[in-house]
Amino acid sequence: MTRRTRRMVTFGSAGSLVAATLVAGALVAPTASAQGQGEAHGAYAKDKEARGAAIAAARAAKKGIDWKECPADWGLAKVQCGWVTVPLDYAKPYGKQIKLAVDRVASTGTKKERQGALVYNPGGPGGSGMRFPLRVVNKSPLWEKTAKAYDFVGFDPRGVGHSTPISCVDPQEFVKAPKLDPVPDSEADKRAQRKLAAEYAQGCKERSGWMLPHMTTRNTARDLDVIRAALGEKKLNYLGVSYGTYLGAVYATLFPSHVRRMVFDSVVNPSREKIWYQANLDQDVAFEGRLKDWMTWVAKHDATFHLGDTQEKVHAQWLKLRAEAKRAPLNGVVGPAELIAYFQNAPYYDSTWVSIATNWSKFVAGDRKPLIDAASPDLSDIAGNKSSENGNAVYTAVECADAKWPTSWKKWDRDNTRLHKDHPFMTWSNAWMNLPCATWPSKQHQPTEVKTGKGLPPVLIAQATRDAATPYEGAVELHKRLKGSRLITEKDAGSHGITNLVNPCLNERVDNYLLTGKLDSRDVTCAPHATPKP
Repeated sequence: MTRRTRRMVTFGSAGSLVAATLVAGALVAPTASAQGQGEAHGAYAKDKEARGAAIAAARAAKKGIDWKECPADWGLAKVQCGWVTVPLDYAKPYGKQIKLAVDRVASTGTKKERQGALVYNPGGPGGSGMRFPLRVVNKSPLWEKTAKAYDFVGFDPRGVGHSTPISCVDPQEFVKAPKLDPVPDSEADKRAQRKLAAEYAQGCKERSGWMLPHMTTRNTARDLDVIRAALGEKKLNYLGVSYGTYLGAVYATLFPSHVRRMVFDSVVNPSREKIWYQANLDQDVAFEGRLKDWMTWVAKHDATFHLGDTQEKVHAQWLKLRAEAKRAPLNGVVGPAELIAYFQNAPYYDSTWVSIATNWSKFVAGDRKPLIDAASPDLSDIAGNKSSENGNAVYTAVECADAKWPTSWKKWDRDNTRLHKDHPFMTWSNAWMNLPCATWPSKQHQPTEVKTGKGLPPVLIAQATRDAATPYEGAVELHKRLKGSRLITEKDAGSHGITNLVNPCLNERVDNYLLTGKLDSRDVTCAPHATPKP
């Protein structure tokens, strides 16, 4: 959704038919007479996949997971790891299988207190959830109560990390800098970026083509149900952040009666009209607004940072820095693209505000090294670069496969040129990142119609009003679609992923829901969490 080299968390129809057949256990394809022939074929394919998912889940429930100490080089001390086998293609449940890495830390409470497993996805698409159990290992006070009741379970989704990873380009080439300035000065600049995007799409086909048709959110949701079964859980307890909310929403649509409790944190707008082209345009607008929030904060602390005492003055310093890097990349490697990749962390996460402002302040004062080091790739970090490239490959593969994207360059050019005028920080950078989807060499599907199916219990939604990566409207939309859900709004805050931040108004309600299943009788608005102090 937003980055090419150092992805943070960024942000698919099998609806009532599949849900109803899974609930009822009667797997009957709709007749062609009931709908158009093309629709009938699509529904039949989904019916085959529903049957395949049920077969795979039954198989996993019987086999379970052989838990062992995690491999030493995975960086997961005191955590258990295992594998779950799933079909590459759910329409062929006895065909080619792939392995998914899962991990866990057992609940810390008594046998009587234990309620099952809590499964986590951090977003992306392309993010690994394997570090989730470390919240228990590291004794995070925010999760102490929940950890007494639940095993904390993470996993690498299909294509990610240890789970049959995909790749689109050599990782060392992927991180090399400087890259082209994302903001084009000419038609020639646009042609160069279009060529790079088409080459990237082709690279995905050459290196991972066999996986691409199956890299959808729907398939990852089916994988999640197989993991649930392998864990020995009759119903799923789930925490999803960012894109993890969309994965959860698709799961809730496909398997409504398999849900026990679900927390959605920082919500992707699930509307089919938004997935994924429009969602990225919406994001560009929100990033511009949140960047101004940060710059206003920097100006408020001008006595510390000396970058200007108004948001406008701080923004002028940004333009000055960007122009310098465009004329001659800093230290030969940090150009405008690298600066955007680094500075975009501020609109994402409040926790980065102080460090980025400090490095920038030092740069302006003459100490250039901290900012340049922070924004430069580290070619010696082979494992980190491999992970970054893999994350971007999965991001691209899932978003390109989940929906049909515009193929007309005129549309892309018109939409992004218009948006860039008032929202210049991220617009073109985001456009080039997603442009491989315009020439995607594999099948593109229709997004899932997210809705409430039979048996879906009430779920909890948490969202900050100023979130840049997943704008607030997405939470409102999901709230409308999932009946009985409750929305907790963190007003005048904008960090992305708020359930892991200290805000008692929110933290206590998340705990209470996960421990008791109870929600407030109405939606709740919380004051913002504490603003960073320099």
